[in-house]
Amino acid sequence: MSTDAKVELYTTLAGEGVDEFEEKRSLFIGHAKHVTSEEEAAEFVKQKKKEYSDATHNCWAYLLKGGIVARYSDDGEPQGTAGVPMLEAIRKSGVSDCVVVVTRYFGGILLGAGGLVRAYSHGTKIALDAAKIVTYEKYTELKLDCTYSDYQKYSVVLPTFGAIIDDTDFSDRVVIKFAVKEAVADALGSKITEMSGGRDKPEVVGERFDYK
Repeated sequence: MSTDAKVELYTTLAGEGVDEFEEKRSLFIGHAKHVTSEEEAAEFVKQKKKEYSDATHNCWAYLLKGGIVARYSDDGEPQGTAGVPMLEAIRKSGVSDCVVVVTRYFGGILLGAGGLVRAYSHGTKIALDAAKIVTYEKYTELKLDCTYSDYQKYSVVLPTFGAIIDDTDFSDRVVIKFAVKEAVADALGSKITEMSGGRDKPEVVGERFDYK
């Protein structure tokens, strides 16, 4: 997660992905997945170790909570040639809340320390790419209670602020639940208050990371 003076961003994986390559007859299979806890990460590692129990190595690394939690394993490869390079590849990508397992089927030719570092780094990168890296921005969740006539006006204005409409309830009045980027929330609130002559003001009900 990274922050500047105006925008808070969150980069992670869209889901799960797998890709592979061959290096000097060794087959490397990279697996990556978005996770939100160490338990989820450990379970993913466990699943891959079981699925590829006949592999020579199942090395892994995960990074959680904006880089606060980091774990890795060389799984039998020479120390520092697999887990650490994998973790560094994750950090370099900017991704958080993810786990990567790189499976290796040894092909009979030694790669050397440098070769292993490059191979496990590459296996991590292609796995992250396969799982699709996405960057979300902080959004403010709002609720707006208004008349039907005002709703007609607001429904034209909201898209100009990039609003994501979550729900609209039509009863005696109209209640709109929506989200806009945090950076424009105050401006939108002022616009609606101005348009309604002070009658309406969006109520902040929460926040989330989203993209549009």
